[in-house]
Amino acid sequence: SATALFTVWVLFGTPVSMPGGPRKRPIDRTPEWETKSHSFSAGWIPMVAGESHKITEKEVGNGLKLSGEPFGRQGWYYDAKVASEGVEDDEILLFNPSNNPNGADKVFRSHQVAKWKARGGKVPSSEWIPKDALDAARKGTAFYQMLQCSDGHWAGDYGGPHFLMPGLVTVWYVTGKNEKFLSKDKIAAMKHYLLVHQQKDGGWGTHIESPSTMFGTTMSYVALRLMGQDPESKSMVRARAFIKGQKGALYTASWAKFYLCVLGVMHWDGHNVIPAEFWMLPNWFPFHPGRLWCHCRMVYLPMSYLYGMKFVYPQTETDPITIGLRKELYCEDYDSINWNATRHWVAPMDNYSPKPWTMVVAQDILTYWEKYGGSLKNTVRTWGLKFTVDYMHAEDLQTNYCDIGPVNKVLNMLSAWVANGMDSKCEPFQRHILRIPDYLWIAEDGMKMQGYNGSQCWDTSFALQAISEAELCDEFPEMTRKAYKYFERTQILSTETSQSTAAFKYEDEIYRRQYYRHVSKGGWPFSTSAHGWPISDCTSEGLKAMLCTEDFKCIKEWKQKPKMTMQRLKDAVNVLLTLQNFDGGFATYENNRGYGWYEALNPSETFGDIMIDYSYVECTTASLTGLVAFHKKYPNHRGDEIKKALSDAKSFLLRIQRSDGSWYGSWACCFTYAAWFGVNGLLLCGESISSPNVRRAVKFLKLHQNENGGWGEDFRSCFDKKYAKEGMKVYGDEQGSGIVPTAWALLAIMLSKNIEDKECVDKGIKYLMKRQLSSGDWPQEGISGVFNRSCGITYTAYRNVFPIWALGKYARQFLPAVTKAKSQ
Repeated sequence: SATALFTVWVLFGTPVSMPGGPRKRPIDRTPEWETKSHSFSAGWIPMVAGESHKITEKEVGNGLKLSGEPFGRQGWYYDAKVASEGVEDDEILLFNPSNNPNGADKVFRSHQVAKWKARGGKVPSSEWIPKDALDAARKGTAFYQMLQCSDGHWAGDYGGPHFLMPGLVTVWYVTGKNEKFLSKDKIAAMKHYLLVHQQKDGGWGTHIESPSTMFGTTMSYVALRLMGQDPESKSMVRARAFIKGQKGALYTASWAKFYLCVLGVMHWDGHNVIPAEFWMLPNWFPFHPGRLWCHCRMVYLPMSYLYGMKFVYPQTETDPITIGLRKELYCEDYDSINWNATRHWVAPMDNYSPKPWTMVVAQDILTYWEKYGGSLKNTVRTWGLKFTVDYMHAEDLQTNYCDIGPVNKVLNMLSAWVANGMDSKCEPFQRHILRIPDYLWIAEDGMKMQGYNGSQCWDTSFALQAISEAELCDEFPEMTRKAYKYFERTQILSTETSQSTAAFKYEDEIYRRQYYRHVSKGGWPFSTSAHGWPISDCTSEGLKAMLCTEDFKCIKEWKQKPKMTMQRLKDAVNVLLTLQNFDGGFATYENNRGYGWYEALNPSETFGDIMIDYSYVECTTASLTGLVAFHKKYPNHRGDEIKKALSDAKSFLLRIQRSDGSWYGSWACCFTYAAWFGVNGLLLCGESISSPNVRRAVKFLKLHQNENGGWGEDFRSCFDKKYAKEGMKVYGDEQGSGIVPTAWALLAIMLSKNIEDKECVDKGIKYLMKRQLSSGDWPQEGISGVFNRSCGITYTAYRNVFPIWALGKYARQFLPAVTKAKSQ
């Protein structure tokens, strides 16, 4: 019967969430920079939480107040007096990308250490030589506590992509170059960032470790020109040579083409149609934009509005810079270009996810609709445009104008300006300005735009769990309490402050249905409560961070402990249970609403697997760990549902495991990271520590351990979908090992507490101890994070959190277990 066939396909067919690989076309170029140290300017001061609200409101001075919980908000402001005084150590402001294009977050860390010293805090002595793994974890924690912000979270650099900030600069430029939007000091810091990351070939990568691409180069070139860089300067001449060497901007990626169209330096005919009228399709329609993965949906939402309006920078025909760009970006005379013929053109270096013939045909059909749709098209487009404006406004309110990410943030901002008659004084635009600082970060390489408004909740949840597993919370009580309070305040729509915002209204089911939002109340975010988008793994890690500390003396006996009601914990469990997909795995923000064939309609050449909310090994195991931790403490609440979730997830984890025992990591680099989640997930679901599936995973990791005890892979593992042997040889050590992948591999192997693995684990632990600096810190190595298969992103916190976690787990759990097993 049809039902039987469907069941067989579900059980034995290739899962829709299987990422595939290895790729047939691996990355074949390497980035290279000039050997040169660049010095950044002093004067930048970090600001967080309530203080950041006051500073931003004063700087912008538009009479409006920031809404939402202030906890977790981070940003920077410039102080000319501090700049004139300089810094104690000039090395803090030096950056040489030829050594490592990853900034070490020296500016922020030096500020935090200085504040710690000013409060009389004790700094770990260089004479403190850790005597064992636990002592190394203790020293690592003693250093890391100095970096904690006043509101309890750990801040850090979440930059990396090069295409984000140019989008912000473009919107700043076309909306009038408002000084309150981006000050001259921020513009100077942004220019510095782009210039120091330019590669020897004149280009910029899609991200900081990427070889040059047309996407990264076109966006960076345009941004620099808009910020006043002389077209005849050495940097611009070299960049133009790179662009024209790839046949000009007609061959850049579609997202770059979109910004060129907005700026008026590419005709809209050169961009494929983005029909706002698709939003008018009935919700049951098999392909509806409301079924897309939320990041994809929320980016193409403002794109569909701006495309439908055919918006172009009003001064483009008279502005000397845009007139110049029309000449600088192309190999052909601008007025002679047949724009329609160029819609599908893209340079091979940008074409990570080649558009299938299905999407090419669909886009060609839409071109005819655009040209010949007549009054019918105009009518339904008018309806569609009205809905997109309404939907964007709802997103702005639901996120306190943070928006889900940096791309839709700046495009929503531009759309609000256009929809309000290009009035820079309109309230929505002014509220958007207040939230620009949330996305900007300062490091020794300058000012960058982050891939989110930070990774605060995510990083802090890992830190608290690492210190908890090392059983060090009571040795650092103030630090633990501050982090606990931060999590209490960061649970979404769960505090009096968050429930007093406009966002709370949109939690009502009628609004969630209207604007395609999953339940939010009770979840935890990746960044801040004000951001408002809960994620499965972030919710679970936040829940675990609170539960894992409750039995420590510093929390149990805390007289001012924030009240965390049982109902709030139940709300978190509710969010988690609703996010399990049909295949047993867990999605990110929402259940998968679409189908695997949606990927045949992926309009983005640069990113892979962006169309639906797939199940991931990371999200699945993270969600399970939170549910299990809750169930152990409160077994009577939805116990049967939690057990069923575990049973369903086990099937998914086994089906997505590769034949060599590995799992592909979608959110960090890569196989070592995924192994930590995969092994943990199987054990939670009932697999024994000696099961063939667990042992295959351990064997995979042991095969990739280097002689010095470490493991190493970089973003190429994600890009190529194949373990990047010696991946850390450039930014790690001479054998290709790195601190973070070593910690992940150890965390995975130690889970089974198998005496057969002791020699391997001991070597890894010795490696982490050897690499620890005399300060208690660890060195910054290569990029750790990734998204959409192809783009690296920075997590500077990982170099501290995961070594502490691995060392603590070894001392408190693995070593006692294998010692006991040996004696029996």
